[in-house]
Amino acid sequence: MKSALITGITGQDGSYLAELLLEKGYKVYGLMRRKSVVDYGNVDHIKDKIHFIYADMQDIVSLITAMKISQADEVYNLAAQSFVATSWDTPCTTADIDAIGVTNMLEAIRIVKPEARFYQASTSEMFGKVQAIPQDETTPFYPRSPYGVAKLYGHWITKNYRESYDMYACSGILFNHESERRGLEFVTRKITHAVARIKLGVQDHVELGNLDAKRDWGHSKDYVRAMWLLLQQDHAEDYVIATNETRTVREFAQAAFKAAGIEVEFEGEGVNEIAKDKATGKVVLKVNPDFFRPAEVELLIGNPAKAEKELGWEREISFNELVERMVKNDLAIVEKEIKSAN
Repeated sequence: MKSALITGITGQDGSYLAELLLEKGYKVYGLMRRKSVVDYGNVDHIKDKIHFIYADMQDIVSLITAMKISQADEVYNLAAQSFVATSWDTPCTTADIDAIGVTNMLEAIRIVKPEARFYQASTSEMFGKVQAIPQDETTPFYPRSPYGVAKLYGHWITKNYRESYDMYACSGILFNHESERRGLEFVTRKITHAVARIKLGVQDHVELGNLDAKRDWGHSKDYVRAMWLLLQQDHAEDYVIATNETRTVREFAQAAFKAAGIEVEFEGEGVNEIAKDKATGKVVLKVNPDFFRPAEVELLIGNPAKAEKELGWEREISFNELVERMVKNDLAIVEKEIKSAN
């Protein structure tokens, strides 16, 4: 039986990865930070199948202890301060977790079990002000947020440990991947949850930032399969995981409203742009400049050709199915909230 250690196990990706590894017969360990109230997050439904270890990415001693306890054959580092907007408010904490934290984990592995295989969750945000379209493994990086900069350090330190210590250490440069388990602060889940509330009459409209920002969106469940595949190869390499399709935030919102049975039409430009329900004429979406980033990433679209060819990876969930799943899930959640309130 293989043993796997997952940091960030209670998040979106961590939960789907834990499910996948359990299905494959792994003994799964998950890192948890100590809180006054225990919160299993997205793995609450499988918490009895996971071995939890209290540790912190900023505390190397706790990571060394976690490696000694788990004796992990595979380590998946998904822990991060992952909300881009917050990285401007907490740049130092973001750097401590997303950059130095990666070094701490690599050192813990090197000290305790250097033959263990390590996966680093890199991100398309490292491309930032894109230097080529689409982006692949050879595209130069140009991060545009403290989050992107910190993740770039994590990406390069992983490569450095691979080349310095001959460790099996690799990064998956994952483009935007969403799901029903995405946090409410992220724009995709913010949209689908608001659409559900608008559909059920408990919210008038949703306010968003830059509607022209383009992203390459896939489903987390597909992307965690790629993480596992990265650690099953003969040699460690870095891979872009993406759909090679890009859509604007506006298009995502339009698809979400459609999934809820609401046809919308957009009017105006810039901060004055709105979306109206065609059937009622009511304004259901507005632009709020408070949500604009200090430095915007305008366009992300990844080329997954290398992963498709060498890993045999391919996505199974389309963009429309992703949006439909998220809206359906949020409709069920909001309906339950309404019943509880009554």
